[in-house]
Amino acid sequence: MTANLPYRHTDDLFIDGDWTPATGTGRTLVTNPATEEVWGSVPQASAADLDRAVAAARHAFSGWRALTPTDRAGFLLRLADEVEKRAEAISHTNTWENGSPVAESSRAAGNAASIFRYFASLAGLLETPDVRPFPDGSGETVVRQDPIGVCALIAPWNFPINLVVAKLAPALMAGCTVVIKPASPTPLSVRLIVDAAVAAGIPPGVINLVTGPGSFGDALVKHPGIDKVAFTGSTPVGRTIAGACGTLLRPVTLELGGKSSALVLPDVDLDALSKVLIRTCMRNTGQTCYISTRILAPAERYDELVDMVTATIAAAKQGDPMQPDTVFGPAATRAQEQTVREYLRSGVAEGARATTGGDVPSDFDQGFFVKPTVFADVTPDMRIAREEIFGPVLSILRYSSIDEGVALANNTSFGLGGTIFSADPDRAFALASRLDTGSVGLGFFASNHAAPFAGRHDSGLGAEFGPEGLKAYLVPQSVHRRIR
Repeated sequence: MTANLPYRHTDDLFIDGDWTPATGTGRTLVTNPATEEVWGSVPQASAADLDRAVAAARHAFSGWRALTPTDRAGFLLRLADEVEKRAEAISHTNTWENGSPVAESSRAAGNAASIFRYFASLAGLLETPDVRPFPDGSGETVVRQDPIGVCALIAPWNFPINLVVAKLAPALMAGCTVVIKPASPTPLSVRLIVDAAVAAGIPPGVINLVTGPGSFGDALVKHPGIDKVAFTGSTPVGRTIAGACGTLLRPVTLELGGKSSALVLPDVDLDALSKVLIRTCMRNTGQTCYISTRILAPAERYDELVDMVTATIAAAKQGDPMQPDTVFGPAATRAQEQTVREYLRSGVAEGARATTGGDVPSDFDQGFFVKPTVFADVTPDMRIAREEIFGPVLSILRYSSIDEGVALANNTSFGLGGTIFSADPDRAFALASRLDTGSVGLGFFASNHAAPFAGRHDSGLGAEFGPEGLKAYLVPQSVHRRIR
């Protein structure tokens, strides 16, 4: 398959409506994780570049917030159309940056467009008067929702398009302006979103894009011209950002790590489960925050479930992520490959049994490939059962009663996703309320743009998607007036 890659080696940042040369002298190299080829590079912005980007966003804020929500929604709808026109380039660039199978990355543009359209549909919510009477009837309060200001949007490398757009769409709809910093391994695909914004007529300064290492993200978080931070990434980095924002009393939304469970009930249809297993538990080569990487199996069906999971994972193709039938690609970076392999060694050392995969040589002469692995005989105290691995690794734990299964599902410091598999939908629905997690899928897992996606505990602060996601970019103002 010939790759459509509009951007490779670039020297520019996007500031105040133009691609402008960076004044920083460093560069970040972009490596294809399937081939280890350095195929692209971007500049590392300087402190002066960051100042220019924030100043541009600040200058554009007054004009953008002055538009009606309906007018801003019109821009978002045009932006959605322009993103879809770039679907192939977005998909291919994404895959060359982080190794996501093209079967996965080909959904990115459509999903991003859907997010823009959903938040555009909330214009009426912003335009509906919110009037609240005084308890004694002597007056009323008009509650307004103002845009919070200039927002720093910091995205991870696993879904570099959708996890930017999940922040960008509500920020724009609310009337905010933004400075985007993509993850270092994936700085090029988001440029296509910026191109789409230009084509959609988004005014200069409303969207700005800067690139740089992790330390540059720290400077952006702490910049005095930033009013809010939105970050998706690891829990340790999220804690650092939360600490900085706490000191500054700066609002922050954090979507962090997860160690979610698939609670399999004794009445499960294993054939039905096998059809959604990879999407639910190993999506994007296991590099997805909410997937259910811990499978909790009833003791009476443990062996047959282990057999099914092992056979399903072993049969799925791993290889060139640009091939449409590839299910598992490489790890996104060499460092991530080494992290996953260390967890594989840890699992064996602590007594788990690899039924497929393990820390064995790759089938490929190049690339950051780790064989998809299933561990049986896993106990709750093992690292592979407790810590987020972010790779193609599943752990299967045993439980003897529903109460024990629920306790195992909640025996984690995270609280992001989770699934319940049962032949009885009503039973599964009732059981969902006992799981201490922000989202639960019944028989599958998928996010809904109209519903909040919120982590609990070590999985983050605040919510994305839904009206709740829009609210994160608004601040209320109460105007009191007498009526008698």
